[in-house]
Amino acid sequence: MKAELSEVMSAVSDSPLIRPLLENWRLIDLPDCWLVAGALAQTVWNRRFGMDPAHGIADIDIVYFDATDLSERAEARHAARIRAAFSALPAWIDVKNQARVHLWYGDRFGFDIEAYDSVSEAITTFPTTATAFGIRPTGEGFECDAPFGLADLLNAVVRPNKTQVSREAYENKVERWKTLWPDLTVIGWDG
Repeated sequence: MKAELSEVMSAVSDSPLIRPLLENWRLIDLPDCWLVAGALAQTVWNRRFGMDPAHGIADIDIVYFDATDLSERAEARHAARIRAAFSALPAWIDVKNQARVHLWYGDRFGFDIEAYDSVSEAITTFPTTATAFGIRPTGEGFECDAPFGLADLLNAVVRPNKTQVSREAYENKVERWKTLWPDLTVIGWDG
């Protein structure tokens, strides 16, 4: 997985959207904090398909885990602070405390979930195997959390992770992605 991670890090390090976050990670200053999911995968796909590094990236997901404060207010305060610190980036920065996802998930997606124990557990439930991925800078490089490996991501294969996502949510996501990255290989829900 070391060579695969090197390939991913090369793509994200060249991204004008992702690089500033990684270079200034200390400004984020949240517990168990990770850059995750779509923007990472989409950056890799953009490189693979020869597109502009920012093509199709609407938001950047930063997640953290703080079970000591499950308030929506604290999460919003952190999000506003981080958006202000990176206001020059032309993408919405979405900041979510994974310790509180269970409090709103049912209202948004139509079914309740158990509380997560960590960001790592949350990543295992992300909707596709290619986007179930997170990175964060460490003193010696980068730490990676990729419970399904990096092969689908690097090969531009979109496969459902049925741990938690509904068929409808998966198919809606895939429909949007196929318009932006038509060369993706999509594995259908029943595939």
